[in-house]
Amino acid sequence: MTRHYETLFVVKPTLTEEEIKAQIDNVKSILEKNGAEIAATFDWGMRKLAYEIEKSPRGYYYVIYYTAPSSLIKELERNFRYNEEIIRFLNVKYENKKEINAWQNLVNKAGAASAKKEAAQTAGESA
Repeated sequence: MTRHYETLFVVKPTLTEEEIKAQIDNVKSILEKNGAEIAATFDWGMRKLAYEIEKSPRGYYYVIYYTAPSSLIKELERNFRYNEEIIRFLNVKYENKKEINAWQNLVNKAGAASAKKEAAQTAGESA
């Protein structure tokens, strides 16, 4: 049975843009290899942490909304724990009807925000 999930992870701020993108692509590939369907993603970018982690006050935040079998979460968390470039992560499971509706609203907002960000980048490149 597939369930609705949200995963937020924070990547080390010392990585280059290409390395950060590689980490994000790695997480997405783990999800897809294990039967997840990615509904939306949201790139929060570089943000200040609530407290320093490994002497760093900042981190690169990324959120993925997806549906997947519950067995995937153990594999995903195992990969997060072994990956030294990801400094924090959080998995949220949405179960009842009210929570799933909230998940769908978050997916819609993330999709709209991503589209808006891409449009702004495209406009900036053409200017």
